[in-house]
Amino acid sequence: MEFHESGLLRFKQVSDMGVIHPLYKSTVGGRRNENLVITGNNQPIVFQQGTTKLSVEKNKTSITSDIGMQFFDPRTQNILFSTDYETHEFHLPSGVKSLNVQKASTERITSNATSDLNIKVDGRAIVRGNEGVFIMGKTIEFHMGGNMELKAENSIILNGTVMVSTTRLPSSSSEHQFGAGEWVRYKLCVCADGTLFKVQVTGQNMGCQVSDHPCGNSL
Repeated sequence: MEFHESGLLRFKQVSDMGVIHPLYKSTVGGRRNENLVITGNNQPIVFQQGTTKLSVEKNKTSITSDIGMQFFDPRTQNILFSTDYETHEFHLPSGVKSLNVQKASTERITSNATSDLNIKVDGRAIVRGNEGVFIMGKTIEFHMGGNMELKAENSIILNGTVMVSTTRLPSSSSEHQFGAGEWVRYKLCVCADGTLFKVQVTGQNMGCQVSDHPCGNSL
């Protein structure tokens, strides 16, 4: 171990430490042209400043920050990647075609004018908005292997043509007649202004003309 007048503390051999608290604006680095190797003995390596934390574990590396994060080139100081929370804009780095996340909180998700926006999941996708969810595009398509569920406190409005492919929808066999067994069926109806509502089916050839529909005179 060497102490220098400049305040540099140099470890000349492999050192075993627990927690290191550098002084204000201190720097931890290695020798020139040599790698600085930091190893945790069956424990994660954690770099933390306030609430910002970088954790390197056996199978994952995670970054936690309340404000945002930036990756930049130390030689040119050019920003390579930034969440840019101050301007509420987040752009993928050049050459990156997809972003894989478990959970994202943002004001909006958009693609450029010449590309499609594709959101794919292996399991279940949940899109939730505190003040509503607005989906806009030239063409909007949903492809799923299971169920699709739409929930709203007030109403669900579809502006434009609504097309539902029935080729993969489940159909009941002839032995399951209406009113028999424990089945409860609903018909999906659309108002002229795009508002969706459901009507319980109590018999064959039943339509959407019910007395308590939300469409007013526009059904």
